[in-house]
Amino acid sequence: MSRACELTGKSVQSGNNVSHANNKTRRRFLPNLCHVTLMSETMGQSYRFRISAAALRTVEHRGGLDAFLAKAKDNELSQRARLLKRQIAKKAAEKAADQAA
Repeated sequence: MSRACELTGKSVQSGNNVSHANNKTRRRFLPNLCHVTLMSETMGQSYRFRISAAALRTVEHRGGLDAFLAKAKDNELSQRARLLKRQIAKKAAEKAADQAA
């Protein structure tokens, strides 16, 4: 399992530990990943994701999983999240067509 957020694409970064004597040794900065269950109102179903804490705050700020995925770029999302985004868009279009008719 990769250490990357499924919604934002945030992953491991590398840098240096710098001592008081200015010695530099390589280190890794790991993202703060959490296992969460998010509810999709359009699909009426809940989905489990491994996302960063920052992504969780963003999902809540944007108004839920459906709104987040609608605004998210495809190249940042995991393959599973991209599939869910397409399913949600399709279902929302069907609902809009039913209401218009």
